[in-house]
Amino acid sequence: MEVVIDQVTGIDAAAKSVSTAGGKKFEYDRLILSPGIDFKPLEGYDADATKKMPHAWIAGEQTTLLAKQLQELKDGDPFVMVAPPDPYRCPPGPYERASLVAHYLKKNKPKSKVIILDPKDKFSKMGLFISGWKSLYGYETDKSLIEWIPGAQGGKVTRVDAKTMTVYTDMAEFKSSCINVIPANKAGAVAEKAGLTDEKGFCPINFETFESTKQKEIHVIGDASAATGLPKSGYAANSEAKVCAAAVVNLLNGKPVGIPSYVNTCYSLISPDYGISVAGVYKLNAGKIVEVSGGVSSDKAQDFVRKQESLYNESWYQSIMADTFG
Repeated sequence: MEVVIDQVTGIDAAAKSVSTAGGKKFEYDRLILSPGIDFKPLEGYDADATKKMPHAWIAGEQTTLLAKQLQELKDGDPFVMVAPPDPYRCPPGPYERASLVAHYLKKNKPKSKVIILDPKDKFSKMGLFISGWKSLYGYETDKSLIEWIPGAQGGKVTRVDAKTMTVYTDMAEFKSSCINVIPANKAGAVAEKAGLTDEKGFCPINFETFESTKQKEIHVIGDASAATGLPKSGYAANSEAKVCAAAVVNLLNGKPVGIPSYVNTCYSLISPDYGISVAGVYKLNAGKIVEVSGGVSSDKAQDFVRKQESLYNESWYQSIMADTFG
């Protein structure tokens, strides 16, 4: 086995080869691709705008920039978040981020608050998040540290202006020195370039094998795949990888792939000591991925249970990192 750390720059499906930034070319019998995400256009939001209004939805320089802007935020100014439409990477992610920003503001900038501008009218674990916001951040009171504006109430952002640090909806405009813009997601650019995406911007696949329906012998897993029925979560991607790997081994050996099952577990923190979770088991039934078992945290859990879930969150993280990279 050879491990090559390099950036893929092109995929030639006809020649069954992969090119890298380092000038290398690799031929394949079957290719498993996890290209991650890119963003759909939003008026005013270009490469330069990301340097002032970070999305921080791809880790690295962007997350560091957002943290710096938050630390420099003047007490009394809002932290403005532009949430994305479905589907997108990590469904509860924007609301976990908003929660932890509110926790930071409560301790360090109590005159400020989080404003979430959302094109949606509901979101993942919504009831649990709102319950936590009420308990910790005074949600729906005059002193609330979080204001969520759904699409039905004018939350859909139509354009941004990075020069004036302003975001616009059909009903209002919002200014701040710290604006987190998360545009609509699509599959990573390398997938689009390779002809793996459809009109929705994601990669349609065979649910049994994760083989692309656009290009033969290329399998797409993770956030880029159009695995309808599964959330775009890290744990689901881990599960997809295992299903895909097993299928590829069987295909290469001329064996049937069997009927797959998939799992997802997702923890979210509303504060460092307040955790919530969702879990699901999925199977392929009549050509569709359907949930056959699962559940969410109780909406009546006591504080010590929320604390336990925050600890389970860390345990979950260590386990999936070891499973993925160990």
